[in-house]
Amino acid sequence: MSPSSTQEASKRAAAMQAAMAIEDGMVVGLGSGSTAALAVEALAARIAQGLRVVGIPTSEATAALARRLGVPLTSFAEHSHVDITIDGADQVERRSLTLIKGRGGALLREKIVASASDRMIVVVDETKLVARLGGATPLPVEIVAFGSQTVIARLKALGCAPTLRLKGDEIFFTDGGNLIADCAMAEIPDPAALEARLAAVTGVIETGLFIGLATEILIGRPAGVELLQR
Repeated sequence: MSPSSTQEASKRAAAMQAAMAIEDGMVVGLGSGSTAALAVEALAARIAQGLRVVGIPTSEATAALARRLGVPLTSFAEHSHVDITIDGADQVERRSLTLIKGRGGALLREKIVASASDRMIVVVDETKLVARLGGATPLPVEIVAFGSQTVIARLKALGCAPTLRLKGDEIFFTDGGNLIADCAMAEIPDPAALEARLAAVTGVIETGLFIGLATEILIGRPAGVELLQR
């Protein structure tokens, strides 16, 4: 089996284990991205076997996948409380379980759903686990389109190295119509302090730092699934 196939199989095993935490009658937050899609597929298989749940998707892409697979959807208008959210992450700091998310472009909706959840189960492969956030993985920051040049200038002044995200040759827009600045940093020694500085910038809507939200990390490894808990 190739390394990429092994990695995919490891993530799928972790996603299946996450789906087994869902119980009858729950409201489930459905994350975004390729790893979260594996969890939606695993949940759909359990629904086909009789599990009764409803999901709140964190992106239009996840909503479309859920509908195609037969996962019933709801919204915060019907349910203000989420029992469990299952999502992926771009980086996980092992010591604190702080995450970087947003490479898929859905960080605002993902954080809204995660913040409304009793539990957040994060499914990753072992390459996403780090001692300290940053480095090779930039931090996505969602910003308003109006005046984005001034926002990016202020991000630079804070020591970030922001790059406006593109989709092909065009500017990337989130489902909410916002932009994403991917901020490169050598490391993030104090995520909470950085979050506070970024949030104080007028025009910043949300950051991809998920602090104190993940309750469980399921790490897919070739030898099995490792569980980290907060």
